[in-house]
Amino acid sequence: MTLNLATSNALGAAPGPGNKRFATLTFEREVAAPSDALWQAWTAPAARAVWAAPNPSVTVEFLEADTRVGGREISLCKVEGQPDIRCENGWLVLQPALRSVNYEVISCEGVTQSAALVTADISALQERSRLVVTVQLSSLAADMEAGYREGFGAGLDNLAGVAERTMLLQRVIRAPRSVVWGAWMNPETLPIWWGPDGFSCRTQRIDLRTGGDWVFDMIGPDGTVYPNHHQYIEVRPEERLGYALLWGENGPKHADAWASFEDMDGATKVTLGMVFATSAEFEEAKGFGAVELGHQTLGKLERFVTSR
Repeated sequence: MTLNLATSNALGAAPGPGNKRFATLTFEREVAAPSDALWQAWTAPAARAVWAAPNPSVTVEFLEADTRVGGREISLCKVEGQPDIRCENGWLVLQPALRSVNYEVISCEGVTQSAALVTADISALQERSRLVVTVQLSSLAADMEAGYREGFGAGLDNLAGVAERTMLLQRVIRAPRSVVWGAWMNPETLPIWWGPDGFSCRTQRIDLRTGGDWVFDMIGPDGTVYPNHHQYIEVRPEERLGYALLWGENGPKHADAWASFEDMDGATKVTLGMVFATSAEFEEAKGFGAVELGHQTLGKLERFVTSR
């Protein structure tokens, strides 16, 4: 888990007779979301960026995010008037929708404050899921137990809310990952297949790079125009992209989204995730059939790449 400790006294006194060096902490949450949505909210960098800050006074800046076994995530936790707190998270085990294990090292101004082993276990409960997080903590330059309890408690509350407004779409496309990625990240081809059945795209500008954007109109079968603006925050070739969805050019954001691409023996598993800005927007989207429309979009992608 990232960036939980900005509200703790990270520069407190060094461990002494009255301070605890080691602690095992357990946190449990029951979440009103399926286990696969909870897993994506827990591991996908775009989703983690939404819930990582424990409270509104904290700003989280991700410097690196490689969510695979052996990969690491580096982030800075910023609070006005305080030194930045650096968190390095390394993924050791990733069993989708079941378990993750990672190490976490917290430092401030070049001094290591703590090291921890974090195990997250997810179990399915029909349309709900349960998350149990165990933290084996070693406080090094300060007694960090109270900060971890506060930070993880707040972070997991945020995570639960994010998971409950996460929409997840997945499809295995029988085409190589390079082909699927190429169809998605090509400014000539993306507008051809993007959108549900019967919809078309009218592009104003398109720049499919980190920091770029796509301003376009979705045009429905009845001629209704839906202005859209995608702002690309992260692009990792043939692995994933993260972007914000806005209602029209520079309009209000209604979701943080990501797409990941996984090789499956020559086929490609595409995961499209969206964290809606509010629970009301999530329920509204479900109500007008966004899940089915999203599956139609991935179906158009599959037809596009397999027909060429």
